[in-house]
Amino acid sequence: MTYCIGYWLEKGLVLASDSRTNAGVDYISTYSKMYSFQPAPDRLFVLLAAGSLATTHAVISWIRRDLDRPADLEAGAGKDLRHCNYLFEAAAYVGRVSGAVQKENEASLRQAGTSGGATFLLAGQIGNEPHGLYLIYPQGNAIMATPETPYLQIGESKYGKPPLDNIGRANLSLDDAAKLCLMSQVLTQRSNLSVGPPFELMVIPAGSLSIAHQIKVEADDPSLNTMIEVWIEAQREALHRLPSLPWEKENGD
Repeated sequence: MTYCIGYWLEKGLVLASDSRTNAGVDYISTYSKMYSFQPAPDRLFVLLAAGSLATTHAVISWIRRDLDRPADLEAGAGKDLRHCNYLFEAAAYVGRVSGAVQKENEASLRQAGTSGGATFLLAGQIGNEPHGLYLIYPQGNAIMATPETPYLQIGESKYGKPPLDNIGRANLSLDDAAKLCLMSQVLTQRSNLSVGPPFELMVIPAGSLSIAHQIKVEADDPSLNTMIEVWIEAQREALHRLPSLPWEKENGD
């Protein structure tokens, strides 16, 4: 399992992912779930992946293969990431690639009783078009982040959702959104063994067509313990500030 967050902000994009793909008593493996592509100076794409590792790796390899082929100026929109004029075309292209990979292995996977499904978050910007964020479903269709719903999640999302719901807004600063996304990852790790570090974090300012910050936070990074300690203390303080219950008032507390 895994957990990835994409956050659309008025000032840019923040992306976060864990690196755990398998967790057991005696076997834990890690793979990066974050991939960036800049096939031309006027475009930048970042892809986060969750689901079948074989499918996600095949999709990334397919995208890279298409980019390695000679560019055909006569090709129609959406042939590869170089030929997309809008971000929704890039999302549709990734959806088609994912669908083709799954169909290729559908029979053998069904026979084995397993699934090859995968979901993706696609973030980026093309030229002077607005920056954007899409969630691409295993079926290939996609939805877009909006100012009203600025963040999208894939993988084990439920444990890290409350802080995003409570204080996540599209007008947050990029730095605050980055802290919030990383905190969402840390809280998820505390509740679910299938999510864990290293955590990867990326910040892309709107209109820059470049990655401003990209870090990998390892399991032994002391900042992770500091973050959870600060968060827990803030929750304790909030608990004491809640309104008194009826019986507390009767007892004069």
